[in-house]
Amino acid sequence: MNRFKAFIIKEFRHILRDKRTLLILFGMPITQVLLFGYVLTNDIKNAPIAILDNAHDHESSSLTQRLLSSGYFQLAESVTTISEVESAFRQGKVKLAVIFPADFGHLLNADGTAPLQIIGDASDPNVATTLINYAQAIVLTYQSERIKGTVPPMSITAEMRMLYNPEMRSVFGFVPGVMTLILLLVSAMMTSITIAREKEMGTMEVLLASPLRPLQIILGKAVPYLVLTILNAFVVVLLGIFIFGMPMRGSIVLLACESALYMLVALALGIFISTKAGDQQQAMFISALGLMMPTMLLSGFIFPRESMPWVLQKIGALIPATWFNQIIKGIMIKGIGIDLLWFPTMILGIMAVVFIGLSARNFKNRLE
Repeated sequence: MNRFKAFIIKEFRHILRDKRTLLILFGMPITQVLLFGYVLTNDIKNAPIAILDNAHDHESSSLTQRLLSSGYFQLAESVTTISEVESAFRQGKVKLAVIFPADFGHLLNADGTAPLQIIGDASDPNVATTLINYAQAIVLTYQSERIKGTVPPMSITAEMRMLYNPEMRSVFGFVPGVMTLILLLVSAMMTSITIAREKEMGTMEVLLASPLRPLQIILGKAVPYLVLTILNAFVVVLLGIFIFGMPMRGSIVLLACESALYMLVALALGIFISTKAGDQQQAMFISALGLMMPTMLLSGFIFPRESMPWVLQKIGALIPATWFNQIIKGIMIKGIGIDLLWFPTMILGIMAVVFIGLSARNFKNRLE
């Protein structure tokens, strides 16, 4: 144990002396969380729109003002004909157009209903769908306010309720996914380089000939990075809470324990990659590209796993981020405990044991 402690202290000193390692370990996650958190969002603000008001009455003016004051739209083109609307779309000046008929106010006051045309630029379907939904919600709110105190026709009204995220803020979905992705990549990347560097410097044979067992070498390489990445995870979670307004409805202690387990899986995976890689460049390539794309596409970070084919869902289940994404959302957003998170926790524990075992076996084979 004394030799094992000395080996861990040596690894700590080596990491703390390397400023590039510390910069990658702490600087890159913070920078990427901030960038991803502000860039990866479905919320659209100040979208340019055109309004063709053929009515020029109180109702059309009021609804126009309601649209422009919502913060989602800004008037980019004042048009008077439908051809000008089409021209604005072709030139890319507007993303949405609202067209009022000439008798809009009269029909609304006389019959209680009036037609309204909303046109979206579907060259970008996601943006068009989002903006049309915004506009429809504003119109429906305006309509419900107009009919208060009157007797409307018979209708069925569905009352919607959004649990855990009533404001439908997309950052609640993206920030946990970004945390999961960045912590996995940084942890795996840094540890995958360590053993590959030992190979390049020719010190690997010294380690293998030392009294330390292969498992002790694996754990000695992982423990310093585990401590530093837990601090890293703590900083990233604080950024999510105080910068992006992420809630923290569950247990902080449970989140810390789950994060430590996830970091251990990521570090073990990085060490396993390093035992297979021939040099640092190959180790970084495998850990960065080999983990980043599957994590982004198959873990549920961007695309819902339920909509994926069965085969891809099974492949995604082999990615540690798939399970930690469920854990961090469950704790921070839903406030649930280990009684509902025991299964993904068990999966991460099994992954940690498997990767550590495989890495130790590779060391043993190399020693033999």
